This record gives sequence, structure tokens and C-alpha cells, in this order.
Amino acid sequence: MDLVKALGDKYLKPELPPMNVGDTVRVTVRIKEGNRERSQAFEGTIIAKKHGGINETITVRRISYNVGCEKVFPIHSPTIEKVETVRRGKVRRAKLYYLRDRIGKKAKVKERI
Repeated sequence: MDLVKALGDKYLKPELPPMNVGDTVRVTVRIKEGNRERSQAFEGTIIAKKHGGINETITVRRISYNVGCEKVFPIHSPTIEKVETVRRGKVRRAKLYYLRDRIGKKAKVKERI
């Protein structure tokens, strides 16, 4: 098991900002279309963090045109360019799945000062 951990530690991103569940983040992803490559940002609230180490993922949810959209990002993936924390959230849960049932102002998370 130590060999697998040692191999995985080599690929961890050292420059990740501190992020927790409830924070609003902007994830910039490198997208390949044919022979061209471009960057696309996805901004939303982190509703879940799973696993750890090289397998760590975050689930980011945003609402656009009154439709909820969730994406799961492996944060140590080479396709993830950067993750910026836009706003800190004040929550008392580890998973914010209850936000799936809420729309409008009820779906907001209070800001941590």
C-alpha cells in the first residue's frame, strides 16, 4: 500500500487553495475540441467532498436558467487548470444534498466572515 501512496503523492497538486463544503468556487477546466484546446470556467457551490489524496473529488452545483447542474471534479486531474475560492460559506453539514430541493433565495448559503 505504501508503494501506491508513494506513486500517487507525486501527482498531487501543491497549489490548491483551502476549500470546504459550502464555498463558492470557480473551477477552470481545459477542454479539447478536435485539435484545439480551450479553458472553460464552472462556478458554483461545493455540495460534497469525497475520498482523499489523489482520488479527491468535489461536487459543484450551480443553477443556470432555473435548472440545477452538478459536476464532479477530480481536483488533482491534469485537465483542471485552477480552482479559485470566490466566497466562503458557513455550513454545519458535511454534505449539502438538501440544496437540490431548493431554488431561489432558499438555495443560498450564508457567507463566513
